[in-house]
Amino acid sequence: MDHNRASRRTFLTLAAATPLVATALASCGDSGPGQAGGDEATDWILTGQPAEGVRSGTVQKWNETHDDQRITTSSFQNDAYKAKIKTAIGAGQAPTIIFGWGGGTLRDYAQSGHVDDLTAWFAQNPGVKNRLLDAAFAAGTVEGKIYAIPTETVQPLVLFYNKKLFKQVDVEPPTTWDELMALVPKFNAAGIAPFSLGGQSRWTSMMWLELLFDRIGGPELFESIYDGTPNWTDPAAIDALTKVQDLIKAGGFVKGFASITADSNADQALLYSGKAAMMLHGPWTYGSMKSDGGDFVSGGNLGYVNFPAVAGGKGDPANSFGNPAQYLSVSSTASQAQKDIALAFFKDGLNTDEEAHEWVATGAIPVVKGVDATFAGLEDEQWLKFTYDLVTNAPSFGQSWDQALSPTEAETLLDTIEKLFGLAITPQQFAETMNGAIGS
Repeated sequence: MDHNRASRRTFLTLAAATPLVATALASCGDSGPGQAGGDEATDWILTGQPAEGVRSGTVQKWNETHDDQRITTSSFQNDAYKAKIKTAIGAGQAPTIIFGWGGGTLRDYAQSGHVDDLTAWFAQNPGVKNRLLDAAFAAGTVEGKIYAIPTETVQPLVLFYNKKLFKQVDVEPPTTWDELMALVPKFNAAGIAPFSLGGQSRWTSMMWLELLFDRIGGPELFESIYDGTPNWTDPAAIDALTKVQDLIKAGGFVKGFASITADSNADQALLYSGKAAMMLHGPWTYGSMKSDGGDFVSGGNLGYVNFPAVAGGKGDPANSFGNPAQYLSVSSTASQAQKDIALAFFKDGLNTDEEAHEWVATGAIPVVKGVDATFAGLEDEQWLKFTYDLVTNAPSFGQSWDQALSPTEAETLLDTIEKLFGLAITPQQFAETMNGAIGS
C-alpha cells in the first residue's frame, strides 16, 4: 500500500455540493518546444468543439487586456496530448501551464518536482479557492499540498440512447444489467448495433469496467486497488470482467468497434445517425452531438440515463464515475515572470462568471459553486438539470481509473483492457496482469 497516495475517499461524494467551473490558463516556461519567447507564458489545450472554443476564448480575452502578461496556446487532440505532455515534461520542455486530470499523473509530477506547490498561493487568495467546489480539490492535492487548480467542468459518465430507435423497436432504456442484456438481441434482430463504442481509444472501454466494478463491488473495491491492495482478482472484479465479455460475445457492441476512435467522434456519429441504439460516454459528447448531429439533440431524440444497477451488487445505483474537474498546474521549469503570469491568470482570468456561462451554453456543468441558478429557461435546461442532479445526488463520485492510477499502472490497464475487449485474454488473466502492475 502506498501511504503517500491521497485517500480514494477524498475523491468521492460530490453530493449536495454546488458545481464548479474551469478554463484554460496560462503561465510560462524557459525555452524549448513548450515555451514561448521572452516572458510570455505557454498553454497547451485540447481540441474538440465546443470546449476548445471556450478554452481558447478564455486565453484570448486575457491577452486582449494584458499586453504585458500574454499567453500563447497550442492545441492537441486528447490522445496526442497525453503522449506529448509526458515527453515534454520529461525533457524539461513543458508549457508554463500544464493541463491534466489530477490523480496519479499529478502525483508523479509533484513527487518528481515538475510542478509547483500552490498551497501557499491558495491561502493568500482564499476567494479563488472558495469559488470552486471543495470536492474538486482532492484530485489536485498530493500529500496534503495543492498542486493544481480545478477548472472546466464536472463530467459524470452517462448512458445515452437514441429515442427514435427505442420507439422503433418498442423498448425502454435499461434500469438493470439484465434489462440491458435483454435489449441486445432485440436491437440486433432489427439490424441496429445495441451499443456504439470507440474501442481503439481504450479509455472508452474502461468506462464500462469502472461502472460495473462500482455496481457489483461498490466504490470500496477500486478504492482498495488504488490504495495498493491486489484486489483485481476479487470475486466482484472477476464478475464485472466476465459480464463485459458476456456483452461482447452477445454482439452488444457495433461491429469493428476496436478500430473506431473517440477523438474522431465516430462513436457519437453512430448514435445520432441511427446505426447504434446506445452509447456509454462522458457528458462532453452532448455538445458535439448537438453541433454535429443535425436535429438529433434539438429535435428531442437524445435520451440519457444513469448506468443501470446490477442485481445483488453492493454499489448504490446512484453512484457516478468520471472527472470531478480538469486541472491546471504551473511548470516548475518556468521563469518567475512566466509563473507570475500563470498565477495572475488563475486569479483573474480563469473560472470567471463569463466563462461559467460559456460552459453552461455548451451543455456542460462548470466547477463553479451555485451555477445551477442559471439553468432556468435555457435551451438545454433539462440536460443541465439531469447532469447537475446526477453529480450532486451521487453518494459516490469516482475518478476515472486512467487518471487516478499512476501513469505506468494506467498504461498497463489500457493495454490489458484492449486485450479483454478483444477476447484475447480471460477475466482471470486480466486480473492477474493488473495485480502484477500495482505499485509500478
